[in-house]
Amino acid sequence: MRCNHCTHESSCITTVPVFRGLSEAEILPLRKVTHSRSFPKGAFIFREGEHSDTLFLVQEGLIKLTKTSAEGKEQIVRLLFPGDFFGLFSLLRNEKQYANAEAVRSTVICAIDKTDFLKTIENHSGLSFRFLKAVNDRLYEADESVGNLSLLAVEQRLARALILFYEKIGEPLQTAFTLPISKKDLASFIGTTPESVSRKLLYLMSQKFIRLDGTKRVEILEMSLLKELAGLKS
Repeated sequence: MRCNHCTHESSCITTVPVFRGLSEAEILPLRKVTHSRSFPKGAFIFREGEHSDTLFLVQEGLIKLTKTSAEGKEQIVRLLFPGDFFGLFSLLRNEKQYANAEAVRSTVICAIDKTDFLKTIENHSGLSFRFLKAVNDRLYEADESVGNLSLLAVEQRLARALILFYEKIGEPLQTAFTLPISKKDLASFIGTTPESVSRKLLYLMSQKFIRLDGTKRVEILEMSLLKELAGLKS
């Protein structure tokens, strides 16, 4: 199936940062081999241990990559927003997927088969460099995430998560957004418990860093102070 969810202005290819800057002539071959599929909330794009020969692109929605312990406890490894790609590890190494990929809400995924993707990479050295840089950025983010879990306090990790959500899904010129995941998933994402997330949200409210409207609507009142708490540059 062709990528029927995409338009000329906002296609699966042009919304992924690593593909930006390609000419129309370079994008056209990719469009021809890009396919799309919709996934309802809770559906799995793939499960840990499965083989895959596909590069996946998030066109709409939200994906969580998770690993599950022997006791059945789920840990969120990464959240994938529109414009993110995933599945590259399994595709390039011909190995099993290292995590589960689950739709957090109704999601549209676009996909490029391994043969088509590698052919495109071989013909465009600039694109190869972009993917190399993107993979390097992922490694940096993974190292930083591991460090954050051990070095940052829970309120600092929560502040970073809120800033991430604001940057990824917030509307321009607005300071409010809706939490894209449940408190349970948020707790898993920052390595704590749902009860701790609730307490720390109340703490951020008491400090007037944020305002909560209901259970999932968040308004950032003092972005500079929130970034200071998170240990990020303003």
